[in-house]
This record gives sequence, structure tokens and C-alpha cells, in this order.
Amino acid sequence: MRFLVLVPASKQSEAGQLPSGELLEKMGKYNEELASAGVLLAGEGLHPTSKAKRVKFAGGQTSVIDGPFTESKELIAGFWIMKAASIDEAVQWVKKAPFGGGVHIEIRPIFEAEDFGAQLNPELRAREERLRKETESRR
Repeated sequence: MRFLVLVPASKQSEAGQLPSGELLEKMGKYNEELASAGVLLAGEGLHPTSKAKRVKFAGGQTSVIDGPFTESKELIAGFWIMKAASIDEAVQWVKKAPFGGGVHIEIRPIFEAEDFGAQLNPELRAREERLRKETESRR
């Protein structure tokens, strides 16, 4: 199973303040542990929303909204994509992350092809597999 692990933004990350060298070192060691265990599929930090845009779809129209965005409790500063046998195993890995108090990390299962059952007919399944292979080859 794959899981998306969401790291929330903070006032510091939204202000564009980079983590300390000490935290970067701890995070690097944590990421190495995840990679060595075969758990880490991807993981990145994100620039603040002052460098972001949102595309809004409403009534058949689209509009673009420039950042920064104000609701920092709903903003993401980084993510991991992890591979684990269960959500409980993913939780155990996230518990080892080098965060201090007050941080709430969200872990969400990623849909797999088999989750869609018969709705993902053979043609759609083949397309999804082809796209997955194509994107993986670009890494």
C-alpha cells in the first residue's frame, strides 16, 4: 500500500524561513532510514504559498488566484509518499520523524487500481499502467 504523508505549513515555512541545519541533518537521516527500509518512494519540501497559485473551477469557468494563502493551518509545507503494509505501519514510521511538539501529520492511503474494481475496465487499467510506467521512467 502507498500512503501520502502531509507535513503542515507553519508561520516560519510560510515566511520562507528554511529549516535549521540541525533539522536538515535529522531529516536527512530519517529519509535515509526510510529509503534503506524500502519505505520512501518520494518526499519533498514545498516553497511557501507566496510563490504558489490556485486554479479555481466554477460554473464552467476557471480563474487563477495568486498566493500567498491565508489559512496556514490548511497549507502543506512538504510531503512523503511511503510504501507500507498497512496504515498502522505507516504511522509507526511517521512517529520516528524529527518533529517537535504541536505538529499534526496527516497520513492518507493512495488509491490503487484494484480499489476501483470493475469501474476500471481493462482499457482504463491498461492506460493507467502505461502512464505509471512512463512517469516512473522519468525519475
